[in-house]
Amino acid sequence: MVDDAFTGVEGELGITAACRLTGRSRATHYRRLRPTPPPGPRKRQVQPSALTAQERAAVLELMNSGEYAELPPAQIWARELDAGRYHCSVSTMYRILREKGQNGERRRQATHPARTVPELVATAPSQVFTWDITKAAGPAKGIWYHAYVVIDIFSRYIVGHTVEAAESAGRVEELIRETITRNGIVPETVHADRGTSMTSKKVSQLLIDLGVTRSHSRPKVSNDNPYSEAQFKTTKYMSDYPERFDSLAHAREWFDAFIAYYNHEHRHSGIGWHTPASVHFGTAEEVRDQRAVTLAEAYARHPERFGRRPRPPQIPQTAWINDPAKRREPAPQTS
Repeated sequence: MVDDAFTGVEGELGITAACRLTGRSRATHYRRLRPTPPPGPRKRQVQPSALTAQERAAVLELMNSGEYAELPPAQIWARELDAGRYHCSVSTMYRILREKGQNGERRRQATHPARTVPELVATAPSQVFTWDITKAAGPAKGIWYHAYVVIDIFSRYIVGHTVEAAESAGRVEELIRETITRNGIVPETVHADRGTSMTSKKVSQLLIDLGVTRSHSRPKVSNDNPYSEAQFKTTKYMSDYPERFDSLAHAREWFDAFIAYYNHEHRHSGIGWHTPASVHFGTAEEVRDQRAVTLAEAYARHPERFGRRPRPPQIPQTAWINDPAKRREPAPQTS
């Protein structure tokens, strides 16, 4: 109706007067005379920092190789960096896997309830040890082997271990004594839960004699030992962890090999993706410097692929069990 009225008066009054009379803006009038054509298909823009198709294929092939197929991208990134090779960021590795539908967990997983722990802190290796015992299934139902593992919480280095047919306070006392002697430094604190082996008189007396502070899980807390729990998780979700061990000798052989791998090859997320041995024996800073050189060379080749100059992960300066600065305090009571 407005269009018909406008057409009727436009020829006599002119465009400006016709617009004023009909209440239409001149911009609307001219848009109707020359309507904007519908937008065509947009050309896909390629980010200048993106990997080429060949580079993405090479990274995918690397992650699916026999050496890395069961490792998460962060582990692959750290190992390649240690070998002097930089391909892309960890997030880019995840994107490549996601595009191929391979972004699920690359090893078996289990969930654990939230833990509460006592307050302990280490600022260097050999200050705080934590230990626990985990069961490993034997050749038949009802047969279990017991793996005792002692960990340095700062370096995550396994400083002592043994696998036995049964729990024994005497064997625990021997293991702790052997571990401290081999380590060469008496720790300030040894933490464990409140099992019978952990609270036995033999173990308690040994620690008293050595001047070591004893720390135990609090009563009615299901598990107060996060470092040992994390290490046992890594152990039991290894792809080659047996559902059952054929014998005690088989269990000891497997744990010996795994712990050698864990200490000297496994790059740990909690210590800047270094190996526990590297942090424990003081070579991690040298490795970090070498990583920095590799990243600097990668940045020099393709600065457009980085939002900022890359730096290798820092090595944490402290290791806490229940850091009070991060613990959420209970809400105050109100009446």
